[in-house]
Amino acid sequence: MTKAEVITKISDKTGIQKDDVTQAIEAFFKVVKDSMADGENIYVRGFGSFINKKRAKKIARNISKNTAIVIDEHYIPAFKPSKVFIEKIKNSKKIKELAPQD
Repeated sequence: MTKAEVITKISDKTGIQKDDVTQAIEAFFKVVKDSMADGENIYVRGFGSFINKKRAKKIARNISKNTAIVIDEHYIPAFKPSKVFIEKIKNSKKIKELAPQD
């Protein structure tokens, strides 16, 4: 599903104009990105958490030149779904239909 499809669904469910939904979605994404760039995590009860995960310093290998590369400690954005979200997906009939049968 694309962002445009999400905007259309929200507009259809709420009756809010697509332009207004687009502005709200874009503002949400901007707040998430800016807040996480400032080191803040975002917790949405019943949905999940947008968190900065710390990656430790490590030594990697450039296999083409056979040299060691030091990758410094850094942070990456991550999403951790809530228990409610996880249970909804686990109990979804659509997902179970798509799962390969052994």
